[in-house]
Amino acid sequence: MTLAARDGWSRLSLVEAAREAGLPVDAVRARFPFRHSVLFHLGRIADDSALRDDGMGSSVRERLFDMLMRRLDVFQQYREGVRAALRALPFDPPLAVLLAGATMNTLRWLAEAAGLDLDGPAGLLRLHALAALWAGTLRAWEKDESDDLAATMSALDRGLDRAERLGMLKPSRADRPAGAAPLSDLTIN
Repeated sequence: MTLAARDGWSRLSLVEAAREAGLPVDAVRARFPFRHSVLFHLGRIADDSALRDDGMGSSVRERLFDMLMRRLDVFQQYREGVRAALRALPFDPPLAVLLAGATMNTLRWLAEAAGLDLDGPAGLLRLHALAALWAGTLRAWEKDESDDLAATMSALDRGLDRAERLGMLKPSRADRPAGAAPLSDLTIN
């Protein structure tokens, strides 16, 4: 990711990265068969960090906030390289498609771990709302130069507030307290 930050994502050479790291090229090739696999590996590290503590007992909103920030904490360690990859997306459609699919998979895992209701068409809408929230938060992170990521946390907090107001943070049945009756989306008197 240091080379991506220095040279740009499109110019990243895994052979050069292996040589600079003092690693055998064949071992790097075995672990990262193509350049994009570096981003998938980083995403996996970020996902593992996010999912390590699901915060059971707190609200869906709080769990999503914590998980998404833990993901960004990992990205922060490789900030300039990740930013280089993000800048390359408009010029690399295959990478954009691959990362979009991987991101939706990640968000599904995080949503389920947070206890978000993903059932039916409304659940699909919630997942896509979470994707929009993540995209906005990632844009804020990309611009946030502070050490404490205050602007990023603020953007995520505002996005979650908006999602909550729109009813997008409905807990799944499994996440509702025992004996609690689910509230219908529409109440007609």
